[in-house]
Amino acid sequence: MREALAALTVRGRAFLAAGITTVVTAIVVGHSSVVRIGVLVAALPLLTAWWVGRSRYRLALVRTLSPQLVSAGQPATVELTVSNESRTPTGVLLLEERLPYVLGTRPRFVLEGLGHGWRRHATYQVRSELRGQFEIGPMSVRVTDPFGLVELGRTFHATTRLTVTPRTTALPSIPLGGAWTGSGDNRPRAFATGSAEDVTVREYRRGDDLRRVHWRSSARVGELMVRREEQPWEARATVLLDNRMRAHRGQGLGSSFEFAVVAAASLVLHLDQHGYAVRLVLADGTGSDETSTAVLERLALVTTTQKPVFDVGWTGDQTRGGLVVAVLGGVEQVDTVALRQIRHDSGTALAMVLDIDQWAGRRARGDAEPSSLVAGLGWRTVTIGPRDRLDCAWRDLGRASGRAAAAAGLASTRGGR
Repeated sequence: MREALAALTVRGRAFLAAGITTVVTAIVVGHSSVVRIGVLVAALPLLTAWWVGRSRYRLALVRTLSPQLVSAGQPATVELTVSNESRTPTGVLLLEERLPYVLGTRPRFVLEGLGHGWRRHATYQVRSELRGQFEIGPMSVRVTDPFGLVELGRTFHATTRLTVTPRTTALPSIPLGGAWTGSGDNRPRAFATGSAEDVTVREYRRGDDLRRVHWRSSARVGELMVRREEQPWEARATVLLDNRMRAHRGQGLGSSFEFAVVAAASLVLHLDQHGYAVRLVLADGTGSDETSTAVLERLALVTTTQKPVFDVGWTGDQTRGGLVVAVLGGVEQVDTVALRQIRHDSGTALAMVLDIDQWAGRRARGDAEPSSLVAGLGWRTVTIGPRDRLDCAWRDLGRASGRAAAAAGLASTRGGR
């Protein structure tokens, strides 16, 4: 009852004040008949508050988000289902969803009263230009009586998480390299001697199924040999994202770091669509082999690091002979050791070097290309500015790779002669 009295609306308080004033004035003047009118006017909000206060509303909310993973700038649809699980019918329901400001204004809905077991549905859309993870909810509900004299508030505690991944750009196909690897029993092996039949069998191990025994090879070798399990072959590639704070300029969506994140996300999707097993590695060396969807979710939350130089602890057997595509910010002389090692451990090394001076607004004519230092270490590079198109830069990088491959082939031919 105390909560209901505190929840009197402006109309309810006006009725109560008018009733009390009428009663006092009628008593002073001596009009007893007017007293009854004042008592009725003052009693109406009090009786309504008593009725609403003793009512036990049990409302249930189901929130469905589709899809839960969207790209920046793409909409997601939220569907709300409100049901009344109590036997007491409700008045008008005022619903307000709590949203982060990047998803837009808070949606508000007005639903007519719900009887026992009734349901009402409402939908709205959210959209974010920023990548990240955002909590949708909780939902607040205000229940009013039919006269609009009392308004009680309730809040659902359930929330739903929306993940917004970076924008991506469709990239054209260019000549790429990369090591091919298998899993299980298969390993890359040259057919220098023998036949393919010798490569597809191995020694018998305890526990192997006897149905896999290859009797012809066993008779020739003199011991039991079994057929290898067929394993899929896959090309592996690594996308290196330079997320060092000192290597980037600008703020917000227009910063060079956000441009680098978009480039990395586009590269991950492009390589995944071309059959590569892609892993994402950051400047601090953190990274893992994940699906493209998991990598995009990781890129949705990636931030800059204070680490001043690259950590090359991730290079090794998994990188050796493979394809490495780096999205680099500002590169200095101190970075040459790490970049030279990455180039040495990889089979093909491509780099998109951001011209961060253009993001800082101090690029002067005649300055050396930012990619020249990286190109001198054996990388195939292209320089990108804030107004350059990512797909065009990727095509230019492919042309540079093609010229380099042609030059290498010509040099080997001359050496053979």
